[in-house]
Amino acid sequence: MIVEITAENIAPSDYPLSHAVRAGDFVYVAGQIAVRPDGTLVTGDFAAETRAVLDNIRSAVEAAGGTLGDVVKTTVFLMNATLFEPMNAVYREYFEKPYPVRSTIVAPLSNPDLRIEIEAVAYLPLGH
Repeated sequence: MIVEITAENIAPSDYPLSHAVRAGDFVYVAGQIAVRPDGTLVTGDFAAETRAVLDNIRSAVEAAGGTLGDVVKTTVFLMNATLFEPMNAVYREYFEKPYPVRSTIVAPLSNPDLRIEIEAVAYLPLGH
């Protein structure tokens, strides 16, 4: 059974997607962008953008009953490769060893003001 998870402090999307879904013992968090709960974008300061994205991921995982320590996989989409090290600096503020496995992809994002998007998978066994 797939169950939709909605985080109250993530801005609603106009797109046909859920913030996150639970499928068995796993929670899949949709790609999060640098958007505040009121729907405004965080722009200009890449560290602040990255924190907004990771705060949204944390909110989705917490809405499912977990923590960032339960995240086992992330995929990071960056507008360009020069953002890799600045992203890592902020990423280390949110995740500890053992770090989630991660893929990082350089790709244009849907809005020219967006420089980062991250999706995540958390392991949250049912009944524990």
